[in-house]
Amino acid sequence: MKEFNLEQYLPHLSIDCVIFGYEGKELKILISKSKFGDNLWALPGGYIKKTESIDNAASRILFERTDLKNIYLEQYRVFGSETRIIQSSFNETMRAGYRQYDSNRFTDEVISWLTDRFVCIGYYALVDIQKVTTQTGEFDELLEWRNIHDLPVMMHDHNDIVLEALTALRLNLDSKLIGFNLLPEVFTMREIQELYEAVYERSFAINNFQKKILDLKVLERLEKKFTGAQNKAPYLYRFAK
Repeated sequence: MKEFNLEQYLPHLSIDCVIFGYEGKELKILISKSKFGDNLWALPGGYIKKTESIDNAASRILFERTDLKNIYLEQYRVFGSETRIIQSSFNETMRAGYRQYDSNRFTDEVISWLTDRFVCIGYYALVDIQKVTTQTGEFDELLEWRNIHDLPVMMHDHNDIVLEALTALRLNLDSKLIGFNLLPEVFTMREIQELYEAVYERSFAINNFQKKILDLKVLERLEKKFTGAQNKAPYLYRFAK
């Protein structure tokens, strides 16, 4: 196994990604169960190489976990508390985990670097869950989709990072063409309404919602979706190219 080369990364700067997906009328995020500790969970994240931009680093980290490229990705906040990580209750667990994992590769110098204070650049991504092929990183026991309201206590400040990402997602939601990634290519008006209701955690009146969405002029109406029920076939839509 190759040496962890500190020199290729920017020190004290990391990226954590909140990867939103939508399935079964539920808004979900992808989280990682660590090989270290007892039932320790975290957001997918990583470090920034000196040879890449911050956005490219985020795209790389996302690709390494989802096998997806060219998806909606937005930088939404920086997390930089003066006590971040160094006073985390999970810090000693991580130090012990690295040491037990490979004491030759993870020397005291490397472990100190990894568990020092890091300023985190938060990104969120919007993905179609059906297109994701989850790929575990070196320290991931597994990756799992969880309902936004059914998250475990995660390491460091990762639960707060999720809450801030959800707040950012709700801002100017219409202009982000959210359904382009979270919904399949073709969908009904009811399906996009259910998506909005999952994101905002409230219901919308169907007539008002339909007018609001159509007024955005971002949808292309297709043929009806026939289900066999008389006079119940809704129109199908897709986002205009």
